Amino acid sequence: MFFRPTSSSGVPIYVQLVDQVRHAVETGALKGGEQLPSIRDVAVRLAVNVNTVAKAYRELAWQGIVAVRHGSGAFVVPRADWPVPLAERRSADALMKETVARLRKAGLSADAIRRMSEAALADPLPAKPRRRRA
Repeated sequence: MFFRPTSSSGVPIYVQLVDQVRHAVETGALKGGEQLPSIRDVAVRLAVNVNTVAKAYRELAWQGIVAVRHGSGAFVVPRADWPVPLAERRSADALMKETVARLRKAGLSADAIRRMSEAALADPLPAKPRRRRA
């Protein structure tokens, strides 16, 4: 099994699991279509809470790395079908973390930041300006 989280690393276990699955897919250790072990099996083998593993699987599904088929399990999505290239995803994650840190430094609460994010997402993308023909 490719899961090897360490509780002494300071990184939450679910984040370590997400990173390890992502790395296994990037290196070819896991291929598109392969099934991940069940949440319960992983939790028992690692002696961690089932909710921790479930959170990791939800994050992997949200990122488009795995597809969860209820009743069947979680399956690796082929890299070509990932919704956002990994490099762009990491860049976006870094930008989001930096933005949240700046907003917190400015004194905004997590709830205020969440509301602002939801409002921004609800706004339609601005239309591109049309070029005038001369």
